[in-house]
Amino acid sequence: MSQSEILLPKMGESVAEATIIKWLKNEGDFVKADEAIVEIATDKVDSEVPSTAEGVLLKRLCNEGDVVQVGKAIALIGAEGAKPAVSTTPAKETVSSNEKPAVSAPLKISSSNGKSENGSSKFYSPLVKNIAKTEGLSVMELEAIAGTGLQGRVTKKDILNYLPNRKQGGTSVVEQPVQEKQPVTQVSVKASEPVGPVVTAGAGDEIIEMDRMRKLIADHMVMSKRVSPHVTSFVEADVTNIVLWREKIKKEFEKKEGEKLTFTPLFIEAIVKAIKDFPMINISLTQDNKIVVRKDINVGMAAALPTGNLIVPVIKNADRYNLVGLTKAVNDLANRARLNQLKPDEIQGGTYTISNVGTFGNVMGTPIINQPQVAIMALGAIRKKPAVIETPFGDTIGIRHMMFLSHSYDHRVVDGALGGSFVKRVADYLENFNLNREI
Repeated sequence: MSQSEILLPKMGESVAEATIIKWLKNEGDFVKADEAIVEIATDKVDSEVPSTAEGVLLKRLCNEGDVVQVGKAIALIGAEGAKPAVSTTPAKETVSSNEKPAVSAPLKISSSNGKSENGSSKFYSPLVKNIAKTEGLSVMELEAIAGTGLQGRVTKKDILNYLPNRKQGGTSVVEQPVQEKQPVTQVSVKASEPVGPVVTAGAGDEIIEMDRMRKLIADHMVMSKRVSPHVTSFVEADVTNIVLWREKIKKEFEKKEGEKLTFTPLFIEAIVKAIKDFPMINISLTQDNKIVVRKDINVGMAAALPTGNLIVPVIKNADRYNLVGLTKAVNDLANRARLNQLKPDEIQGGTYTISNVGTFGNVMGTPIINQPQVAIMALGAIRKKPAVIETPFGDTIGIRHMMFLSHSYDHRVVDGALGGSFVKRVADYLENFNLNREI
């Protein structure tokens, strides 16, 4: 068989490169078509790259830690015993993790994996790193910049907006005294930056290194709490009609559509209706305090991964789907999230997010806003409870299926009237669900 190049696939309009995280196959291993051969990371999501051909992995054209441009060859597949030919489109634009930066500056960042040689664990794109090197930013100074990108990552716009303030004395640089055989250490301090407690491990304690995704999530959560004053409103909703209707039609639905009907698409449907009623929930706030009212309704749904980490795939234009379409979209994204098969574009562009804390038996929660959005809703567990039922003949007590909706919102732009009215409207749509609705 002839040799085949495995190219780094296109992963979305805004993604031009990826970092090689881990090779899943060694040279000489047999590879089936569509079998994953390497794990990669972009500034959006971690994912796997499948082989587009079947055969033996003759040569890996890049190393773990290299940054590779989209469309470049990363491996050669061919017949067993064949010698690898020279790739016609080799990944020459990768930068090996063994290479040292050519520019000498206070910030020492390897272009291989986005991590700093001085100990930074954050991921920075090559463009951001190059700007930082050119401007002479230290590691601590770069980490002090509040990122507005996905999961709190620093974007080109963030660093360019920061530089004028820096030149006006926005940060202070403290140099430690020079000791014999010790390098000068630069520490950039930002007055508003929170300082965590000093923690030491005791005898018998276990120390676990946070993985890359966990660090990104942590950074994003801290940034969101720092940027947005959070307020949470709660409403208890009677979802008996939805529970009874789903129980009645779920087998027929699965037989007809080939999909399991969960509660999630039903909740998303109600939330989308409420967003149309209150479009000022579907907004973002720019750094210069301008409100961007989103035309599209893109609903993110927080999904727990087998690793214990969290990812938020996004249903784009959720208002254009019927219930069947929403169900298929929810199931597809949830399944591929668990298999680490999401594309970068599928976890960006969200305008509103839901988090189903009821999955873990929680009755309510106070979710953290997924920046740059301004609101998020937590869906509590559905529980049977005695409740007052209003009838034309007077009030009575009955067993009802009840749940709490927790709505956190950015108090800079969403006041209690709007935030509270929105979650109440969602509850109204859920409570007034039509028991006789057809599939």
